Amino acid sequence: MTKTPERYNARDVEPKWRAAWDERGIFKLDETDPRPSYYVLEMFPYPSGRIHMGHVRNYTMGDVVARYKRARGFAVLHPMGWDAFGMPAENAAMQHNTHPATWTYANIATMKAQLKSMGLSLDWDREFATCDVEYYHQQQTLFLDFLKAGLVERKSAKVNWDPVDCTVLANEQVIEGRGWRSGALVEQRELTQWFFRITAFSEDLLSALDGLERWPEKVRLMQKNWIGRSEGMLVRFALAEGAPADQTELEVFTTRADTLFGASFLALSPDHPLAKAAAAGNPELAAFAEECRRVGTSAAALATIEKKGFDTGLRARHPFDPDWLLPVYVANFILMDYGTGAIFGCPAHDQRDLDFARAYGLPVTPVVLPEGADAATYTVGTEAHDADGRLINSRFLDGLTVDQAKEEVARRLEGENRSGRPVGQRQVNFRLRDWGISRQRYWGCPIPVIHCETCGVVPVPDADLPVKLPDDVTFDVPGNPLDRHPTWRHVPCPSCGKPARRETDTMDTFVDSSWYFARFTSPRATTPTKREVVDRWLPVDQYIGGVEHAILHLLYSRFFARAMKLTGHLGTTEPFAGLFTQGMVTHETYKGADGRWLFPEEVAIKDGAAIHVKTGEPVTIGAVESMSKSKKNVVDPDTIIASFGADTARWFMLSDTPPERDIQWTDSGVEGAARFVQRLWRLVGDLAELAAPAGTPAPVEASGPALDIRRLAHGALAEIENDIEKLRFNRAVARVYELANGLTGAIGDLDETSCHAADVRAAAREAAEILVRVFAPMMPHLAEECWTVLGQADLVAVAPWPKVEPSLLARDTITLPVQVNGRKRADITVPRAAGNAEVEAAVLGLDAVQRALDGKPPKKVIVVPQRIVNVVA
Repeated sequence: MTKTPERYNARDVEPKWRAAWDERGIFKLDETDPRPSYYVLEMFPYPSGRIHMGHVRNYTMGDVVARYKRARGFAVLHPMGWDAFGMPAENAAMQHNTHPATWTYANIATMKAQLKSMGLSLDWDREFATCDVEYYHQQQTLFLDFLKAGLVERKSAKVNWDPVDCTVLANEQVIEGRGWRSGALVEQRELTQWFFRITAFSEDLLSALDGLERWPEKVRLMQKNWIGRSEGMLVRFALAEGAPADQTELEVFTTRADTLFGASFLALSPDHPLAKAAAAGNPELAAFAEECRRVGTSAAALATIEKKGFDTGLRARHPFDPDWLLPVYVANFILMDYGTGAIFGCPAHDQRDLDFARAYGLPVTPVVLPEGADAATYTVGTEAHDADGRLINSRFLDGLTVDQAKEEVARRLEGENRSGRPVGQRQVNFRLRDWGISRQRYWGCPIPVIHCETCGVVPVPDADLPVKLPDDVTFDVPGNPLDRHPTWRHVPCPSCGKPARRETDTMDTFVDSSWYFARFTSPRATTPTKREVVDRWLPVDQYIGGVEHAILHLLYSRFFARAMKLTGHLGTTEPFAGLFTQGMVTHETYKGADGRWLFPEEVAIKDGAAIHVKTGEPVTIGAVESMSKSKKNVVDPDTIIASFGADTARWFMLSDTPPERDIQWTDSGVEGAARFVQRLWRLVGDLAELAAPAGTPAPVEASGPALDIRRLAHGALAEIENDIEKLRFNRAVARVYELANGLTGAIGDLDETSCHAADVRAAAREAAEILVRVFAPMMPHLAEECWTVLGQADLVAVAPWPKVEPSLLARDTITLPVQVNGRKRADITVPRAAGNAEVEAAVLGLDAVQRALDGKPPKKVIVVPQRIVNVVA
């Protein structure tokens, strides 16, 4: 056999094998494949220009799973596409005087070439971009089907308005009161918007989380909190004299009806009808309400602002005491779209209410006594007591637990009527709000409706779909170019034929990414899905992506699955059976003497100090942070692949750090991965020289050296198999290191006679093939080259996963921990079949045990078979 080259040349080898895979169409899914199906999907990228190391980590993990499952005999669906609509393309159009489509598709071409250089086993025949007309045509079909099913509505709502980007922002896109991209101070506006009725599935979206056993618990908890189910009471507070004639009461939803006797005020959202009525005749209140509207609409934004209020002069009667009047404020921390837009404040037992009461000199009356406190002396200082206890200062509730008090309040208020209705009633509320999908921009999926003065809102007929974006638009002024287009927006009404206008709002890009996983199953279909195909593949078996999408993207996708099932496009209600959220890729940050951020390649370490490579000036090393272009602590994947090869980058991304945690990029780590690639190459070459020719039958019996080699290989195989199944990629990497070390030692210890023994040569052949096949999902190019070295005619990409021989996993010996008086003193290796007396004698002969006994006989020796030995002194 020809001796392999001393060094592995990734630069020459990797393109060769990628071309071989493409030529054979290895990764193209045959839809008639009868084998069990497996769908692995990574969150698809936004085509911003270039891939980054986060992409490398994400897609490498998915590729390991895809290649492993193919080897295990599954028909694997592993597609790729582009989340291509959105504001960055419009911003680029304005900055570079180009069309968003030109910018987007150029970026796609660049990033696709980069992804291909990683050797990902993707079915590129299924590729699409969400800005492709064929894709958003089917999205418009879904919109109209949802509209018919009652899952879409148009209504006026308070929104976050970015005055620079001139578009609506989701709450999560408002950062400290500013637009996430423009940085402009966000305004609140009342706009007529299109909404998906995600709240129609609130209870189901919440309860079904318990069945998603292969999702991270932290993600399920985040979704539960976002949906926010709360059980409470709707309480009607009668308004005292002086209220507007048509406003006789205030409805308040509360989860703490037990604290009603601690109430000291009521507070309204600035947009509550009563607040608006009061502001109509009070310029100061109107000005305060307008100031409140400059804050974002998210609960997070309101939680951090200084609590401010305005006394309307109105008073409300306590539901249990009509002579007890409570002041009614308008407050800047109340959301109109949660509950009723009004709250009662119990300062002693809610921190927000306490801060407000202290600011405005309102009473703070404790009504829940903490365990062990004295009712006669208990007071509330700067922190509200929001934990359990027993009721005090609450008349007929005194002495009851919180739960008992809630029940008693509910019983009494439900039994008391005012104007033919109970004063209180039990109610379940959800924090979840309907999904506003209207965006005032060009580069998005057009909403397929037409506005007619005679007929109102008219859906675009199916025969007239798709509603295509016009190409001849300009971005010379801010705002939506569709509003300014001279012809596109003007159309005849499909119902009456009179002049009408198209909807110029486009859909939120979260819509595009909320069903793409279903489209991949039949990407060229003339309907959104093909039921017989999509129901085979969904739900996705393994979905991989960043935890930053744990709430909105995943929640919207779960809504879409339910809506698509309701409208006949899917047979499942959950899109992703398994979810894995990988950690970020981090790097040190660097600043030059002038305070500017520096790229890693601009920095060198000399004599333990960081300096600028060109000027020699000192450089400050900052914190290790997630790679970001703004701080320049990024590493270009192309540079790493060109220098070391894709397999080295892949291997480093999988090694050392658990995949759910952040991984720090270091030059030394990458160099270590590159050295191991060379070491594996040499080891496989050594095994190839020793091994029997491919296809040679193995002897029935194996000698000691051969058996040792086989046990090493099968033991590692079993562990790696288990680790990949559980997505513990770093452990699988560690097992490959251990196997390489073990095989290196095993063949190095062979004498001349053993090297020529048929059983040893057969064992070397088997071990080498197992080694290559277990690292093939992680380093596929190297594996193909090594497979050739081993004399294999076909590709390792189509080779089956090796089978573990259980008999080779058994060990003749077992290692047990030894404790003396409960403290571990040693480990002992004994024959697996050893009896208790034999184990006890061996343990008492250990020096560490003798020292612990200090020459005295033990009181007792307890042998727990095959687990532990306890010595009692």
